[in-house]
Amino acid sequence: MALPRSILALSAGCFGIGTTEFVVMGLLPDVARDLQVDIPQAGLLVTGYAVGVIIGAPILAILTANLPRKGALLGLMGIFMLGNLFCAVAPTYELMMAARIFTAFAHAAFMGIGAVVAADLAPKHQRAQAMALTMAGLTVANVLGVPGGTAFGQAFGWRFTFVAVAVIGGIAAIAVALMVPRLPVARKAHSMIGEFRILKRPQVVIGMGMSALSAAAMFSVYTYIRPLLTDVTGIAATSVTYVLVVFGLGLTFGNLVGGRLADWKLMPSLIALFFGIAGLLALFTITVSTPATAIATLIVWGIAGFAVVAPLQMHVVVEAKGAPNLVSVLNHAGFNIGCASGAFLGGIPIAQGWGYHNVPWVGAALAFAAALVGIFSIWLAKRQSIAEPEEYEPEAATETEAPADKLAA
Repeated sequence: MALPRSILALSAGCFGIGTTEFVVMGLLPDVARDLQVDIPQAGLLVTGYAVGVIIGAPILAILTANLPRKGALLGLMGIFMLGNLFCAVAPTYELMMAARIFTAFAHAAFMGIGAVVAADLAPKHQRAQAMALTMAGLTVANVLGVPGGTAFGQAFGWRFTFVAVAVIGGIAAIAVALMVPRLPVARKAHSMIGEFRILKRPQVVIGMGMSALSAAAMFSVYTYIRPLLTDVTGIAATSVTYVLVVFGLGLTFGNLVGGRLADWKLMPSLIALFFGIAGLLALFTITVSTPATAIATLIVWGIAGFAVVAPLQMHVVVEAKGAPNLVSVLNHAGFNIGCASGAFLGGIPIAQGWGYHNVPWVGAALAFAAALVGIFSIWLAKRQSIAEPEEYEPEAATETEAPADKLAA
């Protein structure tokens, strides 16, 4: 059975979000020169965005808890568009940083709520695949959006890149308005404490921890992939972009594969994938020495590395019955915490003088730890006499709103 076309509208929003998060990295020299700061300071605009995601996730999750989910998605896309326009006109570094943080507030909430909406719109046996298709917008952003936005900014000026991203947000908002059916309020929140009570469930916290570890494993290596490929592998700097595009295609394919695996055997698939990632990154310390083997390892790693995303998101949503929106949003915040900590941990071997070729060992260790956490999750579930996690069911419609399946075209 084909997935609803409305999920493509959600994916378009994720594409815009993924583009704006990372496109500034390709525009750092221009941004730094225009705002009269050095490149390391300009680089903090990426960090500031991640901080905005982490801070904004719980706030927006609570603020949108009692809103119809379609309306919440449209409002979040409005924040995204406005934030990017602020970035385009920011006259100073400080205002640019504030605009980036403001824009980031919409990130986790849109992706988290969008993932839950996608699951509600999909047939019962395809919910993880629907989540994966929604998240595919993020991976496509790394393949097309970031390099395309960089080229656009270099040709017309970096400020026009943010205008273009705002336009993408507008297109996504129109698509959501036209294609996503009216959906019920997920649940009625009585208090912030009541919302966060869901975090007392061990499986929810375990799932979020695995998400953070998976992101840390990925970004502990990916952060330093350019010097790895140029200094160790010997690939020309001008060719690295093409290698990363191929890697991005692997991420996109892996994300879709992960959705199918999650709909088949969720936790066993996760554990197998994490062990596979650990082995691939350990192997990368050897294969990185020659271009052909390095590129082959990168492609397989990209597939496995993002195949865990949909299963992880599905796991926390399944276990957070009663507050799926909140936990789905917080899971994206945990992913960003993993991104930041992974970059720090991956830098330790470099700082210690052990060389770039030893950086993948850090990612391998983090992926291995994630696999062990997955095994612990299964053990804990069996101890609690739960053979399989309870399947996620869409929340019942409110009296004022009809069920989504009656409204979907």
